[in-house]
Amino acid sequence: MTTPRIVVVGGGAGGLELATRLGRKLGKSQRADIVLVDRNPTHIWKPLLHEIATGTLDSGLDEVSYQGHSKSHGYRFQRGTLSAIDRDNRTLTLEPIHDQDDAVVLPARELEYDYLVLSVGSVSNDFGTPGVAKHCHFIDSPQQAESFRRSMLNTFLRYSDPERRTHPKLTVGLVGAGATGVELAAELFGASRMLHSYGFTALDSGKLEVHLIEAAPRILPALPERISRAVHGELERLGVKIHVDTRVTEANAHGFITADGEPLETDLSVWAAGIRAPEFLSQLGLATERNHQVKVHETLQSLDDERIFAFGDCASCPQPGDKRVPPRAQAAHQQATHCYHNLRAAMDGKPLKPFVYRDRGSLISLAHFEAVGSLMRGASARSLFIEGRLAKLFYASLYRMHQMAIHGIFKTGMTVIVDGLNRYIRPKMKLH
Repeated sequence: MTTPRIVVVGGGAGGLELATRLGRKLGKSQRADIVLVDRNPTHIWKPLLHEIATGTLDSGLDEVSYQGHSKSHGYRFQRGTLSAIDRDNRTLTLEPIHDQDDAVVLPARELEYDYLVLSVGSVSNDFGTPGVAKHCHFIDSPQQAESFRRSMLNTFLRYSDPERRTHPKLTVGLVGAGATGVELAAELFGASRMLHSYGFTALDSGKLEVHLIEAAPRILPALPERISRAVHGELERLGVKIHVDTRVTEANAHGFITADGEPLETDLSVWAAGIRAPEFLSQLGLATERNHQVKVHETLQSLDDERIFAFGDCASCPQPGDKRVPPRAQAAHQQATHCYHNLRAAMDGKPLKPFVYRDRGSLISLAHFEAVGSLMRGASARSLFIEGRLAKLFYASLYRMHQMAIHGIFKTGMTVIVDGLNRYIRPKMKLH
């Protein structure tokens, strides 16, 4: 009897947690061959990308090497980008890997699978708005976050010379007031203060102007209104200029044009409005939604193939009341655990269970200034509103929970100690 092979495509929060658990439980005992595929060599928890974008987090300290991690946790890592699935022969094709000079490092490859799991996350949705792809920064990956950080540092340096300033204040435009846009807006004020304190720039936070633009009637439209109101007030106290009920119709080299024809000139433009699954998912021969999410049953199995699972932001999973699982980190965490149990059940010939999403609450971090959120009170569905230090503590614990899932308790505890030491040893932000 051959050893079954489970291939997990996508090493984001959910994908890496699933591969780690499968590797520990099945890979190390050789009851299954576990393979994780990702286009990047390292993993960063996606909710941290706004901190990488402002330099308040050094990605080099927090990133996880898939290759090194796989050796310790019983799975194998293959770097590559999924391009095709042959469901009849149960194989998938990975695109060639090229170096910086576009020379082929690894040619296209095929991998066999017995069970395939798609967990490739999501990207920002520009809705076809003219000029956005060319003139705006996105914060969907560590590479994009680093690109924004470099542009931000260069812009601060340029504004240190009064003769090279294009506006009275260094102006940043953020389109999309979801969690990423809101948290990035606050981080920018924290970053500007640190850059000034380190002597990197002559500008203080009073010379920074941040515009947060949202098409919905309020910021954080997917979260409870009480959180939205509290965050709105905190951002205004920081100095963020908030534009709700404002739709952007065009981006250009000078900034944005809104639906009423008003221009908003910026030095840096960021698009964080809406999300969609990667477009290539609609080219794999599987049923997908208009936003390219793979359609799955409540068991997380594809509508077209019971041996293909999908979860997280890239999957459209039905819920009672004609609802769908929301694209949130906690949903991916819950689905990773559920997918693990359903894979085990499928391998053992047992019935699979439907996934039911449990909302554990919402937390928003506003850099070092504040945190706001709510926690669900068990089965009562009533939420407990929290803010300040307690909210910051709970927000930080979310990342520690992810670290425990992929590293275990002991290594996570050691990481907490190292992180504490780094706060004293290293600069508070990445300055190069």
